[in-house]
Amino acid sequence: MDQIKRSFLKLYGSDPTVVSAAPGRVEFIGNHTDYNLGPVIGVAIDRRIFVAIRRIEERVFRFASGESSDFFTLNELSSPVEGENSWVNYPIGVYNCLVRRGMDSEGGFELFVDSNLPTGAGLASSAALELASGKAFCECFGLEVQLEELAVACKEAENEFVGVPCGILDQGVSAFGEEGSLVHIDCRDMLFSVIPLGKNLSIWIFNTHKKHALVESLYSKRHEECLEAVNGLVKAGLEISCLADVSMDTLEDAKGSLDERIAKRAKHIVGEIYRVEEVKRALVEGNVEKAGKLLFQSHASSRDLFENSIPELDFLVDILRSMPGVLGARLTGGGFGGAVMALAKPDFTKIYAESVASAYRGRFGEEPETLECHSADGACILESSN
Repeated sequence: MDQIKRSFLKLYGSDPTVVSAAPGRVEFIGNHTDYNLGPVIGVAIDRRIFVAIRRIEERVFRFASGESSDFFTLNELSSPVEGENSWVNYPIGVYNCLVRRGMDSEGGFELFVDSNLPTGAGLASSAALELASGKAFCECFGLEVQLEELAVACKEAENEFVGVPCGILDQGVSAFGEEGSLVHIDCRDMLFSVIPLGKNLSIWIFNTHKKHALVESLYSKRHEECLEAVNGLVKAGLEISCLADVSMDTLEDAKGSLDERIAKRAKHIVGEIYRVEEVKRALVEGNVEKAGKLLFQSHASSRDLFENSIPELDFLVDILRSMPGVLGARLTGGGFGGAVMALAKPDFTKIYAESVASAYRGRFGEEPETLECHSADGACILESSN
């Protein structure tokens, strides 16, 4: 925190009045369940984005990040910024959403962002920036909002101002994270709860940096296929509005009315919703071994039914399955490239992680980025002189 305060002082000539932080997140289980209004589980990790801010009387808005030698200035916040400074759209979007909720918009601010959270690794750095900004704005401008409402406001900012159609997973986990716990989200009713995980387990990330050339269109295609499954099941006589309304037995009885490909997509979603709830039940009972097996099952379903894995991810999961201390592993995020997450005991050390990376390099010619994480607390105010 001292570093961000020094950087703020160097750039703006004054100390910040508020310093906040918010963690990145890993999708623990619930692959593509959120937009099907099913549950999803995520974990806030001990890598964060930090925001320092000072309110000023002048109607001007200054932004800087990292090792910036200068700041970026705007006189109004009504339109998204394009180009190399487009990252400011995340805090601007949150600011606008909070103003709509009654935040005082008189004057301006100076804002500085720093981070130890890797970007481009599927760890929801954008949501962490939104939550850290939201916490800072609320503290600095005197707005009191419930944590649920702040998460929703940050999601709105990303959907409407930035233009990314994300679900609530990223913002919800960054907001509600707790050390030693996972965050369970009921995406239909926007209900957030925590599940005990324990502090001696690690979350390992193996980022391939591989990305399917058509990843965005493939993601959209899966979304469309899920809607097609719902429409097909409604035509078959089921009274449903989303795949979260369907049980596996009901799907088995009605799958003859669906195209084979669409039936596979629906089977993954319905099965994944079941696995999310089984993971929750297992962890509440302290059965981490069962939870780990469900992670492996989740990956198999993504690979075989939803078909959003790639050979690199499959290889990592297979290698991790054979490693001491690994309880479970699966692709994390939207798929079609990206990263694998593994839940591991302390027995799985950095040496074993390096052997996984070495085996991957032997197969694919380049090494994945590895990162050991632990569950962490959610967005918070670190310091305030307000």
